[in-house]
Order: sequence, then structure tokens, then C-alpha cells
Amino acid sequence: MVLLQRKKNVSLAAELALRGVTKTHGKGQGAVVALDDISVILQKGTFTTIMGPSGSGKSTFLHVAAGLDRPTEGTVRLGGHDLAGLSEKRLTMLLRARVGFVFQAFNLMPALTVEQNISLPLRLDGRRPDRAWSREVVERVGLSSRLKHRPAQLSGGQQQRVAIARALVTRPEVLFADEPTGALDTHTGGEILALLREIVDADGQTVVMVTHDPVAAEYADRSVHFADGRVVS
Repeated sequence: MVLLQRKKNVSLAAELALRGVTKTHGKGQGAVVALDDISVILQKGTFTTIMGPSGSGKSTFLHVAAGLDRPTEGTVRLGGHDLAGLSEKRLTMLLRARVGFVFQAFNLMPALTVEQNISLPLRLDGRRPDRAWSREVVERVGLSSRLKHRPAQLSGGQQQRVAIARALVTRPEVLFADEPTGALDTHTGGEILALLREIVDADGQTVVMVTHDPVAAEYADRSVHFADGRVVS
């Protein structure tokens, strides 16, 4: 069992817990084990990087931990909820309310403004934006002067900031990031990593990030290293 805990001011509550998780693709002799009996606990208010070579299982881990894919065996608990035991409808509702996602491809709607892109998850969920919180999120990511711009008018780093703001506006308990700096230059990538570090320290946000970049580990509280579908360190 890998227990991940903040260096200071840590809450002992487990935000995310995977126990005995195995994920197998295919059946019979052609079956591929992507995750092999993984047990990991992530404490609330931590920044964790998931690292390893291509094909090591880190992206599969992220998808299973985030509820985007179901494990073949084992349990995934988010804030006390067993994701594997939920119906598709209840799982979708839970993820909308408690999980945020940031990807390497910014996945912004090109026809919408920055402001509209940020509020999109709330509108899709039928919720009214909390204007005070939305302003705070926009200020935190440094986009106050770009709200009326469209994605094509922004730099890559600014687009990723929009994606982070869009993920934060729903007040998620866990923010999952899959190679969020992979399409950015070194300087801009460092700014995004510093931003993620800031929201952990300032807001007590829990961040889980897949990355191949060892520099990213310097911003995290802990790193989990994968190889051949298993945790190796």
C-alpha cells in the first residue's frame, strides 16, 4: 500500500483510495494487464505526480482513479463513494460534482469566449454560476483581462489556464491532470505547474497529475512511479 501524505498541514482524511485494483484489456491469451493489483491512498490536499515510461499504466491509473474507466477487480473510493459500485447515471452525477479534469489538449470550445468556456460545466449541469467564486477563480489563473477573448486569440499557456479555471469552477474535490504541460514550452509549463502548486497550498485542493517530466515532481508533495502496470516506488 502506498500512502501519500502532505509534508505539512495535512488532513488525514483519504480523498481517493484504490485497493487491489487490476485493469485487464481483452480476454484469454490476448489479455493485457494494464494495472496489476494497485493499492494507493491519496490524502486530501496533496499534489501527486504519476510517472513512468510509456505503457507503464500511468494513464490507465488516472482514468480508473477518476472514474472514467472501471477496474476489472478492486475498489476505487472517492470521498467515501465506491465508484465501481455506482450506476452510470450516479457515477456521472458524482464526477460532475466532485471531479475536475485538465488534459494536454486544452479541449476548449472555439466559438465560446473564455468566460463562456469556464462556465460551461455548470451550465451543462443546470447550475447557476457562483459569480463571486468565478471571479476568484479567474483572478487566480490570471485571466481577468481575457474574458471576452476566444481560444484562438490566446497563447497555449493561456488556453491551459482557461482549462484549469473551467475545472476549478465546479469546486471539485480532486483535480486530475493528464500531461497538462506536454504541449507547452518549458517556461510556460513551469507557470502552469506553479499554478497547480498554488491551488493546493492556498485552497487545499487535491491534484493528481500524470506526467513524463521529472521537473514536475519538484512541484509535487509525492510521486508514484509505475512500470509494467505496477507501482515500483
